[in-house]
Amino acid sequence: MKNLVLRSLTGALYVAVIVCGIVINSTLFTALGCLLAALAVNEFLHLVDRHEGGAGLAMHLLDVAGALVLVYGFDSVVFSLGTGSSFPFLAAWGGLYLIYLIARLVATLYSKRGCPVRSLVCSLGAQVYIALPIALMSLVYNSRQGVALLLGVFIMIWLSDTGAYLVGSTFGRHRLFERVSPKKSWEGFFGGLLFAVAAGFLFRFGFPDLFDARSWAELAGLGLVVGVFGTWGDLVESLIKRTVGVKDSGNLLPGHGGILDRIDSLLLVIPAVVVYSALLLLF
Repeated sequence: MKNLVLRSLTGALYVAVIVCGIVINSTLFTALGCLLAALAVNEFLHLVDRHEGGAGLAMHLLDVAGALVLVYGFDSVVFSLGTGSSFPFLAAWGGLYLIYLIARLVATLYSKRGCPVRSLVCSLGAQVYIALPIALMSLVYNSRQGVALLLGVFIMIWLSDTGAYLVGSTFGRHRLFERVSPKKSWEGFFGGLLFAVAAGFLFRFGFPDLFDARSWAELAGLGLVVGVFGTWGDLVESLIKRTVGVKDSGNLLPGHGGILDRIDSLLLVIPAVVVYSALLLLF
């Protein structure tokens, strides 16, 4: 009972932080992105250290700083579009991120801990796998009705997870990807997909003022994108954890594991949503 209460409180706090970071203003949104990136990159690097040997505190701090520059800089450029000041922001933050990349490459030459090349690959992987998708959230946030859309994406992810668990635990018989995640089933996958698509219909018809710029078909398609890529995101993180031999990515969120355990689906969903939105604009 105590664990259930703790898990519920932690989950409620996490949801509150996400919602407030999205709906209040763009400053808090950027702060939320930086917080998620810093925590997730640090967690990822600690996971890798368990398997490959430590890269050292200095390398960790450098990689976290690189992630912060990418997220904050990308947000600054996106939010300055149309104001005439986007190029100076791009030059400043792009230059700073190039300095990080050069510094990380040079630091590899002097590293004497573990395997420097593997450490470098993992560091750059953290930028692509974690920091870049979080930075891309600003493209969704800055689109038409972007606040509602981004919040809707999070809700779709949460509902998809809930649907997958409820349907999978009740009807799951056929394994989805047993080598990576033995408990996931095809029945659970389609249950999660159904919940995500249903959320799209709910957004359009239940909250028409928030989503009146988007058709029901567009939002239902968004549910399909979230359901499919969210599952892949979950499986990618499961593969990482299985490789390094851990159950949870960390213990930051009591009863829920680490921050990566909470945003694993998001890391593949956001790039997919950006591509999906771009295709809608083209066609």
